[in-house]
Amino acid sequence: MVEAVSVFGRRAHAPHPAALECRPTGFIISKMSDSTVETLEQTSVPTLPEIFFGFLGIALSGFGGVMPWAQRMLVEKKKWLTPEKFAEDVALAQFLPGPNIINLSIVVGSRWRGPLGSLVACVGLIGAPVALMMILGSLHARYGDAAWLNGSLAGLSASAAGLVIAMAAKLATPMFRGKRVMAISFAILSFIAVGFLRVPLYWVLFVFGPLSVAAFWWRLR
Repeated sequence: MVEAVSVFGRRAHAPHPAALECRPTGFIISKMSDSTVETLEQTSVPTLPEIFFGFLGIALSGFGGVMPWAQRMLVEKKKWLTPEKFAEDVALAQFLPGPNIINLSIVVGSRWRGPLGSLVACVGLIGAPVALMMILGSLHARYGDAAWLNGSLAGLSASAAGLVIAMAAKLATPMFRGKRVMAISFAILSFIAVGFLRVPLYWVLFVFGPLSVAAFWWRLR
């Protein structure tokens, strides 16, 4: 039986060697999926308060669209996710019914802290915006016909479009960097179908979703 000495000098039984994996950095972490290991190597697992304030920061910063700010917070600032893992989570969030950013918060919170993490992330994300929109909605109902306000909203719409384009470019970067021809092909076909042919999004998901899964499954055989 393998034994290990604790920090207090007592001898304690160590876990079975097959259940552990030693990294070159000297840390020992439990075996898990490759994507989770890749994420854990970037940073430590966030606590519940960190998850709450992280998604609260996304909500308060997300003027003109929350998803680009989620990418900046989760990948670039907090480093809780790799760019590849963020792209995978966004794809799952878009495929499922409901608001994409809410689905993303549930996925990310669940990965780190289970159901409670999902709840904390969701509350942090929607709590402040709901209160803010109740106030702004009342003001817009009273002053929405003002000419100066219409011009301001048009400018905000252009800014929101720019943020969405920037996020799309960041999501596509790992695919082009890794020369994933099949993924790029499905992305281009989906863009053409929705953007130019005006095919409803649910039909695109219904057709290209199973086709892409089957294509990648066949490739990995």
